[in-house]
Amino acid sequence: MELGKDIAAVVTGGASGLGEATARMLADAGCRVAVFDMNAERGEKVAGEIGGLFCSCDVTDPASVSEAFSKAREAHGQERITVNCAGIATGMKTASRKRDSGEIVAHDPGIFAKVITVNLIGTFNVASKSAAGMLEASPLGKDGERGLIVMTSSVAAQDGQIGQVAYAASKGGVLSLTLPMARDLSKDGIRVMTIMPGLFYTPMFDGLSEEVRQSLAASVPFPQRLGDPSEYSQLVRSIVENPMLNGFGIRLDGALRMAPR
Repeated sequence: MELGKDIAAVVTGGASGLGEATARMLADAGCRVAVFDMNAERGEKVAGEIGGLFCSCDVTDPASVSEAFSKAREAHGQERITVNCAGIATGMKTASRKRDSGEIVAHDPGIFAKVITVNLIGTFNVASKSAAGMLEASPLGKDGERGLIVMTSSVAAQDGQIGQVAYAASKGGVLSLTLPMARDLSKDGIRVMTIMPGLFYTPMFDGLSEEVRQSLAASVPFPQRLGDPSEYSQLVRSIVENPMLNGFGIRLDGALRMAPR
């Protein structure tokens, strides 16, 4: 697919981190970009700076997702590119002992359910709604492509660490969606791809000390640093422009394989 002014795009989690970098890349390439996020202040700022549109969206709420797509399509037309970057991360073991009392406690089921709901079900809500719109669009180019959906998993889908049962399960689910979703949509010219980022500097790292960030960076074989969100968006662009990329997940991790902790 060729990027340009005739292409509308949607980016969830577009107000910060990987999503913001992707929204900026797509806008720089000439696309009409809708930023989906729950952070209205930051989302409006990013959208304003790139000449895009902010749409308030809670990916866990199908009605909110539908409203956001309606607003984006009214302004920009049918999106041909949807990039799912909205997500959360929490840490908790399957079961553990409290340090102070020694009491054994199980993983909070509410926290587990929330991570699954945001990262997996939220991604599916957006992807399925976007696919339904793309099915009604006219095919483009010699291959008859109608659209592309990019989802964000994580290396944790394959290398989940201690305390990552919820996060790894949610991201593993996203990875497992990729091939069957691509197969569901292939006859209508809609591609589905997933990116599995390693350690990228996003707002999730802001709460960590510089010492901890440096330690994490040193664990990446090469380049020995945290990834930059622009490198994620660069891969998104490569996926957009290469029609043979379809139905699988790409690790973007500097050869990182995460240790148990």
